[in-house]
Amino acid sequence: MSTTDTTSKRHTRNWAWLWLAYVGFLFIDPILEPSPRLWFGTLAVFAAFLALFTGYVRSTDEGRPTRYWMIAATFALGLITFPWNGGGSTFFVYAAAFLPFSIESKRRVLSLFFLEALFIAAEGALFNTPHRPLYIGWPNVFIAIFLVFLIGGGNILFAEQKRADCKLRLAQEENAALAAVAERERIARDLHDVLGHTLSVIVLKAELAGRLLERDPQRAAQEMADVERTARTALSEVREAIGGYRSQGLTAEMERTRKTLQSAGVALSCESPVPQLNASEETVLCLTVREAVTNIVRHAKATQCRIRFARSEDGYHSLLITDDGNQPRIREGNGLRGMRERVQSLGGRLSITTSPGVTILIELPHTPNTQSDLTSSTHSSEIKAPFVTT
Repeated sequence: MSTTDTTSKRHTRNWAWLWLAYVGFLFIDPILEPSPRLWFGTLAVFAAFLALFTGYVRSTDEGRPTRYWMIAATFALGLITFPWNGGGSTFFVYAAAFLPFSIESKRRVLSLFFLEALFIAAEGALFNTPHRPLYIGWPNVFIAIFLVFLIGGGNILFAEQKRADCKLRLAQEENAALAAVAERERIARDLHDVLGHTLSVIVLKAELAGRLLERDPQRAAQEMADVERTARTALSEVREAIGGYRSQGLTAEMERTRKTLQSAGVALSCESPVPQLNASEETVLCLTVREAVTNIVRHAKATQCRIRFARSEDGYHSLLITDDGNQPRIREGNGLRGMRERVQSLGGRLSITTSPGVTILIELPHTPNTQSDLTSSTHSSEIKAPFVTT
């Protein structure tokens, strides 16, 4: 397990303890109608739930059988408590809230919600006789069922978002690891090709110059001059190779995009070659592509993504990104807002439409490359900005 995963799970566990605040509903009846028996039963039930909740929070891995038993025990605790303490319906809500984070299948989770509702309704019918120690009013039954579907349904969305985030993070980590391995292999090959032969020539000529130093000083000086020229050639070749590593830019970003989408089960089609841009334009388009891909993986539930580069007659470079996802509404958060600001800082235009998938159109005015742009592009084209999300 990576350090990032460990930190994320620890952070999730720390926030989970805030959910205990809902247990406060369990103490409403003892406060309004205090009696030693009711207080003793409530405290005993609270202690049992605290043990169950602690076990659930610590078993953070989805799909573990332990979590299923914790959820079933929590729901059973609600059935035991509900007839003599109306706040026991809180345990039904806890069980419904836990299910989406423990079971990935939405259909199975909804089926369990309906099963919970049937048990609650059956218990309400069984203990519906007024003026008895164990009594459940129908209003309490209906409120409990409503909260089960409301809180549980909301947590389905949160659980899906969490899984999408994990899926995206794993894809990024896998792509980064594969890219690092490929880059090391490329560097090894290039250094061998660039320096292997050249350094061998330098060694041979230096040894020859040493042997000729006393017998033929003029020939030795000529060989040493060849050594200097060969060394300068090698230095130039190394600089060119390093420049090649740095100037990956938009092409490398498109390759990373393809791998990320492929890991998320989204097919990518790029209908045009990557254009030649200056450093600032390339940086904006790289970050735009990265932000759009992040949103597709996290939110769109798409199966197809299409990217097209073009240049219009009025001199604008355009980037069109479309997907076939089902995002009916776009909320412009920090990611999209940052994208828009970067585009506008270059005098460009950004438009987002949904019909029904999301279409992002970026238009940047073309500015010719200057020498300063070419120099800076070797440093800025290798994008290292973090992913930003909406």
